[in-house]
Amino acid sequence: MKNIGLVLCFLWMVIGVNAQKLTEYLPENTTDTAVVVCPGGSYYWLARNSEGRDVAWWLNQNGYAAYVLEYPVSGWWSWFTHIRRSCCTQYPAQLDALEDALKTVKSKGYTMVGAMGFSAGGHLVMSGAVFLPDSTAPDFVAPIYPVITMRDPYVHKRSRRGLMGERRQHNPVMWDSLSLELHADQVRCPVFLLSCDDDPTVDWPNAQMMADSLVAKGKPCHIVRPKTGGHGFGVSPEKMAGKECAIWPEEFLKWLRKSM
Repeated sequence: MKNIGLVLCFLWMVIGVNAQKLTEYLPENTTDTAVVVCPGGSYYWLARNSEGRDVAWWLNQNGYAAYVLEYPVSGWWSWFTHIRRSCCTQYPAQLDALEDALKTVKSKGYTMVGAMGFSAGGHLVMSGAVFLPDSTAPDFVAPIYPVITMRDPYVHKRSRRGLMGERRQHNPVMWDSLSLELHADQVRCPVFLLSCDDDPTVDWPNAQMMADSLVAKGKPCHIVRPKTGGHGFGVSPEKMAGKECAIWPEEFLKWLRKSM
């Protein structure tokens, strides 16, 4: 049994994480608003707890339904070896998974179905607002400390590699096609953006460029730019303690109520 477990673990690392999964979290009372939650992880892995389950619980506590999406990623082995063995974990597999999730949640009869994503998950939900058709596009999006651009100098290179694969990551045409600040004219829903000035992982100009582009195109957008907070704090009071980023959960809830 132990040997079988080791073999399965090895295959998981080599082949990648191709499966997608949608987990439902419901509040005590019925609601007409649901949020599809996309954890971050550079398109290589997923922060399932801190940017998935914990966010869903927080949304439930504030009266909203939540659906945590585990979208396709290639896994630690692919990141470590620079070998991306499965085409099923490259773009557009993640966007397809988000579209499937939005279709599923919309079929449940909610009046509003939005999407919230963290880091690379922020890029994914923003991609949904840009590229998905009206029938499946989210009604609002909240990219939190998001990856936005695929172009230098502000690109998060690990996410670019994770999204595009070893070969396509060097293609400038792909960079432009997936640099979301270049496609603000295609956004049809309200956008809430958050990025901290001291983010050491994804440079804050990612979110600011998206906000500037949306404003220039006359699109509804609200950006929160705390000076302190860093990256990867999710909704954790412990990680946000004493930092300006602690304002964001309440800012988002206020914004959502006004947008409904």
